[in-house]
Amino acid sequence: MSGLCLLALSFVFGGTGCGAEELFYQEIPSVSAAEMELGEIPEYQGTPYVEVENGEPDFTEEELTEESYESYGGLDMLGRCTEVEACVGTDLMPTEKRGNISEVKPSGWQSVQYENVEGGSLYNRCHLIGYQLTAENANERNLITGTRYMNTEGMLPFENEVAEYVKETDNHVMYRVTPVFEGRNLVASGVWMEAMSVEDDGQGVSFNVYVYNVQPGIEIDYQTGDSIEASRADDWDKEKKEEDSSYVEPDPSVTYVLNTNTHKFHRPDCASVKDMNSWNREDYKGTREELVQEGYEPCGACSP
Repeated sequence: MSGLCLLALSFVFGGTGCGAEELFYQEIPSVSAAEMELGEIPEYQGTPYVEVENGEPDFTEEELTEESYESYGGLDMLGRCTEVEACVGTDLMPTEKRGNISEVKPSGWQSVQYENVEGGSLYNRCHLIGYQLTAENANERNLITGTRYMNTEGMLPFENEVAEYVKETDNHVMYRVTPVFEGRNLVASGVWMEAMSVEDDGQGVSFNVYVYNVQPGIEIDYQTGDSIEASRADDWDKEKKEEDSSYVEPDPSVTYVLNTNTHKFHRPDCASVKDMNSWNREDYKGTREELVQEGYEPCGACSP
């Protein structure tokens, strides 16, 4: 994963519970201000997470509450989990052991084993909000395909911190986790985790981190969930190109239509382009990142 602005997806929350009759799907969202909030994420460099915004969580005064609740966003059109949020209190915590979750197949899920991965399995069904915090078990809206490394080295220490604080103080902790998917990838590149203790205004718990969904020694195709040992990655790329006789090295440049008045950019086939005044229209060939850096925002309708 290159160092670039990743899309932190924002969604309408669903209710608690996970029955099939309750599950609803949401359209793949356009890029929004949430992308800018997450900001520039560096490539993985050997540590399971990096701080975001100097580690300061982004909860507003209106969001802070001492009333326990949990909320799970609906799956998007690709079956991917979205943002989840809770005000964690002791009343939400489990009173029994976690049940079986093997029936849930998150987007990109594959059952694969490697000798150089602790426990053998590359992927875990990772709870966005850990079971020890809200007792959500086989909730499809709360489980993503995550590496063993992300689950145990990246997310678990923060989950333990929250759980221990709540149990010791009987206070509440605002908690939000956002899976981050690049483009139409089925496997998240990582998760964005924020938490803040409420009654003591963050003195007990306060963090804002991005946790990498990586596994040292393993290369992952985030689009599909396929994987291979890093030592064989070059051969893997070669095999993929040979299997696809039509393979062409991708050109990062794309043609967009700019509205110089609104500072929005659109796909050429966007309906808004037809209504655009000719003196405000400008064709542009380049990368999306370059346009964002120049101050343009993506159209919310065509999601360029």
